[in-house]
Amino acid sequence: MKRYVDAREDDEPRLFVTERRPKRRMSIDSLRYIIKRISNRVGIRKSIYPHQLRHSYATHMVDNGAPLEMIQSLLGHEKSEKTRIYAHLSGKLRYDLYTKYF
Repeated sequence: MKRYVDAREDDEPRLFVTERRPKRRMSIDSLRYIIKRISNRVGIRKSIYPHQLRHSYATHMVDNGAPLEMIQSLLGHEKSEKTRIYAHLSGKLRYDLYTKYF
């Protein structure tokens, strides 16, 4: 992902954009198709969807100690309740917190 962002030479604020000019936000269907192709190429047989990437992103941020307010801002949520849905505690973090406080 970092290589993709670093290689971008446009000012489009959207993360995923079309290759043709003018640059436009890539459709969800296009993202699904690309993710499916990459998954197949690397041998992942489980279905992966763009929405799952948001869950993974938020979970990794929580696991690495990011404040919920920061995650909320990065995901573009107005209310923290919505962010809490995405930022569920992973099994390891839950276990670590449990052993720390009990």
